[in-house]
Amino acid sequence: MKTPARHTVTAALPYANGPLHIGHIAGAYLPADIYVRNLRQRGKEVLFICGSDEHGAAITMRAMKEGTTPQAIVDKYHALMGQAFKDFGIHFDIYDRTSSELHRETSQGFFLKLLENGAFSVQEEQQYFDEEAKQFLADRYIMGTCPKCGNTDAYGDQCEKCGSALSPKDLIEPRSTLSGSKPVLKSTKHWYLKMDEAQQWVEQWMNTGVLDGAQHHDPKEWKASVLGQCNSWLKDGLRPRAMTRDLDWGVPVPLEGAEGKVLYVWLDAPIGYISATKRWAQEHNTDWERWWLSRDSGSEAGMTKEDEPRLVHFIGKDNIVFHAIIFPILLKLHGGYVLPQNVPANEFLNLEGRKISTSRNWAVWLHEYIQRWPDRQDELRYCLATIIPEQKDSEFTWKDFQEKNNSELVSIVGNFVQRVFVLSHKYYEGKAPAAGEKVDMDVALWSSVHGSVEEVAQHIDDFRLRDALSSAMNVARAGNKYLSDNEPWKLEKTDPERTRTILANSLNVAAVLSIVLEPFLPHTTAKLRRMLGIGTLPWDDAFRSDLIGAGQELGKPEHLFKPITDAEIQPEVERLHAAESPAGFQPAGPAEATGLKPVGQSNPNIAFDDFAKLDLRVGTITAAEKVPKADKLLKLTIDLGETTPRTVVSGIAMHYEPEQLPGQQVVLVANLEPRKMRGVESQGMVLMAEDASGKLVFVQPKEMVGPGGEVR
Repeated sequence: MKTPARHTVTAALPYANGPLHIGHIAGAYLPADIYVRNLRQRGKEVLFICGSDEHGAAITMRAMKEGTTPQAIVDKYHALMGQAFKDFGIHFDIYDRTSSELHRETSQGFFLKLLENGAFSVQEEQQYFDEEAKQFLADRYIMGTCPKCGNTDAYGDQCEKCGSALSPKDLIEPRSTLSGSKPVLKSTKHWYLKMDEAQQWVEQWMNTGVLDGAQHHDPKEWKASVLGQCNSWLKDGLRPRAMTRDLDWGVPVPLEGAEGKVLYVWLDAPIGYISATKRWAQEHNTDWERWWLSRDSGSEAGMTKEDEPRLVHFIGKDNIVFHAIIFPILLKLHGGYVLPQNVPANEFLNLEGRKISTSRNWAVWLHEYIQRWPDRQDELRYCLATIIPEQKDSEFTWKDFQEKNNSELVSIVGNFVQRVFVLSHKYYEGKAPAAGEKVDMDVALWSSVHGSVEEVAQHIDDFRLRDALSSAMNVARAGNKYLSDNEPWKLEKTDPERTRTILANSLNVAAVLSIVLEPFLPHTTAKLRRMLGIGTLPWDDAFRSDLIGAGQELGKPEHLFKPITDAEIQPEVERLHAAESPAGFQPAGPAEATGLKPVGQSNPNIAFDDFAKLDLRVGTITAAEKVPKADKLLKLTIDLGETTPRTVVSGIAMHYEPEQLPGQQVVLVANLEPRKMRGVESQGMVLMAEDASGKLVFVQPKEMVGPGGEVR
């Protein structure tokens, strides 16, 4: 299909209830940024939209955990995420928020238009109610056993283990995440989206691309995993879905008799893409409609199907049905909007052999990485781009990060550029030489380079970004081979004219690298352009071989990348394991060596004699303080009735403030080998448990026990 000139590209709105981790980045935001950067290089008109999703149960749950207000939570994390995106080089045209007044007006107006168009039915229903908390429970306030896979921690709207969409009544043995008690059913009224009436056209649109008699998209361009998940949903039959909730945090339902009700977050949140576009248009004194409305809406006279904007949603696989089924239904029932032409959802990124878990602190947080590795954004961008989970789950390890930096960025890209600049300064006083007559090796070089450039663009159009990066790196590989095969450092004395041609070609290959690597490594390519003395070049210039003219002043040779040592990587591995354990204590090394079990998997049985080796004792925390330069660690002083109190480092700083802990009784593994963590010797491990909401709680006796009391 013909690719339109105008693209509306969205990246999933992250929940403003916690910081970003590398799984978020690899799944949605880095792929979207790479895609957008390349489209702009090729002269396409693009609007890149994102923002914080600031409503929903996840926000209020976080606020309750931290003893604060939802507004304080979203203000904190909206600022944190926005800055992290910016620092990492992911540049949205606008990063908005759904708590804004403009968003409230936009989503309420959208709801009323849907109501006017007959999209809703009003139903009295029995909904779960927490009698202890005295409130109705939204989907995410309920957990229970998934009826499809048996996961005991499925939420009321979705099982995050098997990906099945659920309703609260589907759960086996439901429990409230507010109080942990079993909820009761109580009558309430809600507005339901008549999704069942959209079943036929959604199936046709998704699987044939035909909508209202016109070819809308090519389903062969969609990922099989996306179509598969959607068709599984469709096979079960679409059912009406409540679009309102009984909550006090969210966009109020704009109707009389609907007091105390808000819009469902999956009605509210995707409309955030539209309200963000409106804000951007206001700030730039332009028209928002040209990015969203269809040819049939009358937004632009004479607009053809090919002139419509191409709407693309970058998301993770847990959001597929919301973007590929529910949001398209909302857009069509409202009328006048284009529907997504692709939803290139990615799978999940694992970490060091395990699933990323924010509740267990098993994550690499983006803002912390940037703090610890300033000026190393592109090294992480590169590593994540090579492992984008495009077709299946992939894995990040710190050793792989180190290896890819050293053996690929340093040895391939950095080595090539360094050699070219050193030789150009040595032989030509830092000025580009003039190329002489081309020989077969020169022709072969440019044939290889330009073939790789063509592959990069094609792979990006097909959302195969890992392949695109590999093809871009082939440009550097071709340059390295060309230098090694020609050995200009040997030719300079015997054939200076040929040496000038070799280095002239090599400088131009470096200029091509500044183009093809820009979507992946924007900080590095900006530095490379400064060294070459050139500005930003359009994509078509990558097919030229004369970008650096004779006499061009060159900057001094600089290392684009530097090696990463074992001494730099080992603290990252230790930090990860220390922060993940409820007690903040785990030996360093790979997951298999630490005894850490994958999520949802039990440890193997042990002999009683092995268990008897544990010395479990009750102690009382007498003091607590934060460990310097470690956001997740607290240093605890624990009285075990010994001559000297124990010092224990515990990864609970995200769950407790130091002043909360003195006087708290805990159970301590008292006979662990001492270990230094961030310069503090930890002399044991505090036992913790995780409640239904993900908060770590102390394992402790019901009654006060004297310090050092043995647990048997």
